[in-house]
Amino acid sequence: MKNIGFLSFGHWTPSPHSATQSASDALLQSIDLAVAAEELGADGAYFRIHHFARQLASPFPLLAAVGARTSRIEIGTGVIDMRYENPLYMAEDAGAADLISGGRLQLGISRGSPEQVIDGFRHFGYEPEGGDHAGMAREHTRRFLEVIGGEGFAEPNPRPMFPNPPGLLRVEPYSEGLRERIWWGAGSRATAEWTAEQGMNLMSSTLLTEDTGVPFHQLQAEQIQRFRDAWTAAGHTRTPRVSVSRSVFPLVSDIDRAYFGRESMSRDQVGQIDGGLARFGKSYADEPDRLVKALAEDEAVAAADTLLLTVPNQLGVDYNAHVIESVLKDVAPALGWR
Repeated sequence: MKNIGFLSFGHWTPSPHSATQSASDALLQSIDLAVAAEELGADGAYFRIHHFARQLASPFPLLAAVGARTSRIEIGTGVIDMRYENPLYMAEDAGAADLISGGRLQLGISRGSPEQVIDGFRHFGYEPEGGDHAGMAREHTRRFLEVIGGEGFAEPNPRPMFPNPPGLLRVEPYSEGLRERIWWGAGSRATAEWTAEQGMNLMSSTLLTEDTGVPFHQLQAEQIQRFRDAWTAAGHTRTPRVSVSRSVFPLVSDIDRAYFGRESMSRDQVGQIDGGLARFGKSYADEPDRLVKALAEDEAVAAADTLLLTVPNQLGVDYNAHVIESVLKDVAPALGWR
């Protein structure tokens, strides 16, 4: 394990029990938590994107703000639903956020997850051909990856408002190296192989949209190995990155035990997602020494180079910083971090 970051869904609700009661709270606290995580020595600040929900939705203003307030930590998404995205506009936004951060953007994208509304992408102006919304997401991705590669493709106006460089024009701003820092959120082994073929890094969460009867961590480890095998077969020359997400809560105080003591009994679950079987990974909550033992037996955590800690953001910045610090100080060193 080389990198440890956090992953926040940015939930907010106007409830007296929530420390995050508005969209403004969710955004500003996300920035503050990223700053705190960097000060604690964490490696990444990642944000989940959902549309039509009381959660984080428009990633690039947030990523740019985090980039401006921090200097070292990776900043990213896990993940952006490509069914909703204009590839060229997204390329401009991503390039700007990456330049503001000094090249620290790690952009997780995917086909997306079950939505809050029916076919929400249609409200954004996108109509999938033949109803194939997954195919539309991949086509948007293909175009986005093509554009951020930096090659010119647009015919310049012979009488432009401003002088042009010679040749075809590309989308600006262009950020060199961003193409190698794009990740695909894969929910299956086959999708992981496709991800490798496209030359994207692999982002795998606590949910797989298939079930073979083996424990979640073993199925995910197989997914990771298939990704790496496909990467080698595709002939890519650079070393790819792989992240996995886990809910990890060291029980080091009475408040930790009150919040998450029951999670020590967590187990894998199998359920239905979009009409098919899916396997959900368990949460990890225990005394630090027991967490070290349990995580050391997690084959996918061992296989990945990046671990993203899902955080309960509605418990507030201070408590989530405490959780991150507890993992970094009391658990991670024994697993080989740093």
